[in-house]
Amino acid sequence: MTQTLDHLVNLLSLERIEENLFRGASQDLGFPQLFGGQVLGQVISAASQTVETTRHVHSLHGYFLRPGDSHEPVVYDVDRVRDGRSFTTRRVSAIQKGRIIFTGIASFQAEESGYEHQLQMPDVVGPEDLASEWELLHKLTPLVPERVMEKLRRPKPIEIRPVTLQDPTNPQPLEPIRHLWFRADGTLPASPALHKYLLAYASDFSFVGTALQPHGVSSWSKFIQLASLDHAIWFHREVKLDDWLLYSIDSPWAGNARGFVRGSIFNRAGELVASVAQEGLIRAREDWM
Repeated sequence: MTQTLDHLVNLLSLERIEENLFRGASQDLGFPQLFGGQVLGQVISAASQTVETTRHVHSLHGYFLRPGDSHEPVVYDVDRVRDGRSFTTRRVSAIQKGRIIFTGIASFQAEESGYEHQLQMPDVVGPEDLASEWELLHKLTPLVPERVMEKLRRPKPIEIRPVTLQDPTNPQPLEPIRHLWFRADGTLPASPALHKYLLAYASDFSFVGTALQPHGVSSWSKFIQLASLDHAIWFHREVKLDDWLLYSIDSPWAGNARGFVRGSIFNRAGELVASVAQEGLIRAREDWM
């Protein structure tokens, strides 16, 4: 693993400080606010550590209540809501400075057989023929202030190769559809639970910004206030984060200063491994123009 990925894996392991209390360090990506994906991954990690190993997380539904601080640790309080015959339910509160910044419910289930079908994987260019997000950002260096570019150049634990391209410094209206490939930047331990934590982490990258595409603005537009309001992820099968995954995203609706996005995540074999949905705040701030 790269040092950055190794650091993230350690963050997701969490420190147990009481029977149902865990503490996680925070990852500094160069911005004051905590990346929502870190909270999602740590929430699932905390919940999983209170569930028997024969049951695996199949969904998480939660709300971002307050911005998190990327320079402070997060405490996770797990409520053992239910241990049923087929399903296990955990409610998790993420806490910073005595205030809840995220609350969610995770559900776990043992393996069962049943009917199977899935959405077909989109036919897009493979990752080998695409430039990485870092390479694309490097081309924008003359157009972006150095203090901003320094933050964007920081090593990231997840490598992203966009299929859908848009110049964030000069966005043009596009249909609200985005495809990108992503994988962990290094080889990971063979821990199915860890790969799910990391998938939840990565699912918040390049997501709600898809709702901006029809309007010719981007998350880089200085008058745009963008924030995740909620997040839901369903895990359909085991996943390997150190191999390429396709994130196929669309935004069917935006209005009332909110945008709705949904995503399907496929492995290289075309299997649907997870589905994601989110609503985000999208506000054009006249006072920021």
